[in-house]
Amino acid sequence: MITRPLDLAARLRPPPRSFDWVFLVVGGLIVQFFYLFGSRFVLAPGLGVDFRLPTMPGARAGAAATTPHVITIKSGGFKNGGFVFAEGGALNLKQLSDWLKAEAKTTKAPVLLVQASAGVSMADLADINTLAKEAGFGWVQFAANEPEAKPAGDAVAH
Repeated sequence: MITRPLDLAARLRPPPRSFDWVFLVVGGLIVQFFYLFGSRFVLAPGLGVDFRLPTMPGARAGAAATTPHVITIKSGGFKNGGFVFAEGGALNLKQLSDWLKAEAKTTKAPVLLVQASAGVSMADLADINTLAKEAGFGWVQFAANEPEAKPAGDAVAH
């Protein structure tokens, strides 16, 4: 009896009867909670605070009314595993193509507004333009900001 000097095993309560069904019910309720109240946006990537539209002279003069079809692209583009953000959330290249086709059918003369960060390459913008035209969009409008006018007192004479 050197290995069990206090004989603790004899003083323990007997194990309770099986409650396996309770654990299955609780597990099912947890799964149902996440299914009903979960969202694909809880851990989805976002735009962040470093998102800036490019500046271009004449941006306001070239502005046009668009239909409610808007996509947003962060710098870095979407070809190398990046995403395009649309009303439905983050989309990869294949999902973007399907989304554009579905959205083009919702309006008589659809116009797509592309809000691309200043770091997005022209190749990515051209690819989006091509995808939108193939999907049925009649026009693709790229968002830009008008450059800020410098005050007259800041002019430097040469």
